[in-house]
Amino acid sequence: MTNRHTNEADWHFDNTYIDLPSSFFSMIDPVPVRSPELTILNEDLAASLGLDDEVLQSDEGIAVFAGNNVPEGTKPLAQAYAGHQFGHFTMLGDGRAVLIGEHITPSGERLDIQLKGSGRTPYSRGGDGRATLGPMLREYIISEAMHALGIPTTRGLAVVTTGEIVLREKELPGAILTRVADSHIRVGTFQYAANMGKDEDLKNLADYTIERHFSALKDENQPYLALLKDVVDRQASLIAKWQLVGFIHGVMNTDNMTISGETIDYGPCAFMDTYDPATVFSSIDTQGRYAYGNQPPIGGWNLARFAESLLPLLHDDQEEAVKLAQDVVSDYPKRVEQYWLNGMRAKLGLFHEEKEDKSLIQDLLRLMKEQGADFTNTFRAITFDQLEDTDLQDASDFKQWYEQWQVRRNRQKESADDAQQLMKKSNPAVIPRNHRVEEALEAAVERGDYSVMTQLLEVLSKPYAHTPDQEAYTTPPPPSDRPYRTFCGT
Repeated sequence: MTNRHTNEADWHFDNTYIDLPSSFFSMIDPVPVRSPELTILNEDLAASLGLDDEVLQSDEGIAVFAGNNVPEGTKPLAQAYAGHQFGHFTMLGDGRAVLIGEHITPSGERLDIQLKGSGRTPYSRGGDGRATLGPMLREYIISEAMHALGIPTTRGLAVVTTGEIVLREKELPGAILTRVADSHIRVGTFQYAANMGKDEDLKNLADYTIERHFSALKDENQPYLALLKDVVDRQASLIAKWQLVGFIHGVMNTDNMTISGETIDYGPCAFMDTYDPATVFSSIDTQGRYAYGNQPPIGGWNLARFAESLLPLLHDDQEEAVKLAQDVVSDYPKRVEQYWLNGMRAKLGLFHEEKEDKSLIQDLLRLMKEQGADFTNTFRAITFDQLEDTDLQDASDFKQWYEQWQVRRNRQKESADDAQQLMKKSNPAVIPRNHRVEEALEAAVERGDYSVMTQLLEVLSKPYAHTPDQEAYTTPPPPSDRPYRTFCGT
C-alpha cells in the first residue's frame, strides 16, 4: 500500500483533473516496489520546479519517485483516453502510469507529475504496468536533448530502479520514470470524450483545457473553434521543429499527440543520420506510416481526428460544424510548411523570404539524398564553410547549388558574420546519435556504469555551442549491414 507522508521536498500539489467527470480517470495509487534506487536526478529541472534536490535524493524523495510514498495533498489517478494506433481506433488509458498531481512552481506554472512504470491500472489491458530501465533512460536522454534543442517536450525529473525484474523477451531490471509535462491531455482524450461520453462531458473537457492551456480564448465568440485553431498552430510548429533536426517520433498515434503542443512518449524514436525522407526506425512500423517524411501529413491526419471530436461544440448544425472544422484543418499544411521554410532559411543563414527559397532548399535536400549525406553534419559543415567535411563536395550539382546559395545570401543586407551567427543558432553541432545513445544505455543497463550517459547528457545540453569537446559526438555510426531498429520498450 502506498503511504502518505509530509512534504519536505517542497512539492506544491493541486488536483484539478479530478474536477472532470469521473469517467475520465480512475483513482489509483502507484504499486509500491521492493527496493528502489535513484539512478539519475535532473537537478536543473528540480531547481526550476522549486524542489529541494537534497531531499529528492534522500530515502524520502526516492520513495516518491518509486511510488512507495506520495506527498500529502496528492490524489493519484490514471487517465482514460482513446486513440488511433496505426490508423485503427481503440480504447486505451494510462496502463502503466499514474498522475500523482499537478505541481505549482514558484513562478506559478502548473505541471503534471506522472510516474511511468508504476504498476497496473484499470487500463492495463493484461499488461503488467511496469517499465524497464533501458527505455526509461532512453526517454530521459532524448527528452533532455529535445529540450536543449529548443523543442517543446515532456521531461524526465528522475529515473529509479525498482529492485524487481520485469519479464519481456528476457528478464530485465524494472524502472520508473518521473515525467513532467504541461499536461497529459491528448487528442485521444478528446476522442474518448466524443466516443464514450455525453456532449456535456466533451464540453467539460474542452472548458478545462481552455482554462488550463488557452485562457486567453475564454472571451472569444467561438472559443472551441479558437481552441482548434490554436492546437493546429502548435502542432504545425512542433512538427516543423522535428523535421528541422531530423527527429523521428516513430509512433505518432493520436494518443501520443498532446493538446499543449509538447513532444510526448519517446518509445521507438530516433534521430536520422543519412538524409532520406523514407527513414523509419521503429520495428513495428513495417509500412513506414510514421517515417520522417510522413510526419507532417500524419500530424494533419491526427488533427482531423481532433476536429471530428470537437464537432458537437463547433456548431449546432452538423454541416456547418464540419465546414468550420475543415476550414481550420485545411490550413495546417500551409502552416507547417511555413514554419519549416522559416526554420530552413535560418539553417541557411537567410533572414528574409524570397520566392525561390523553397526550390533552393529542396535542391539541397535532393542532393543530400542522392549522395547519402549526413543531415546534421551537412548543415554544420556549410555553417562554417567547411565543404570538405560534407558528402556533397565532389558532386557537380552541389557546386552549382552552392553558387546559387551565395548569390541568394549576397542579396540580403545582413553581413556574412550575421548569417553565420544565425546558422550556428539553427544548426546543432550534436544530436543524440543513435549509436551513442545505445552505447550509453548498454553501459548503464548491462554494467551499471552511468558515466557514459552522464557525459553524453552534458554534451547534448549545449547542442549549439560548437565547441571542440563536441567533436567526438558528431561522427555518424560506422557502416553496418543491418539497419538500426528501435522498439517501443513497453
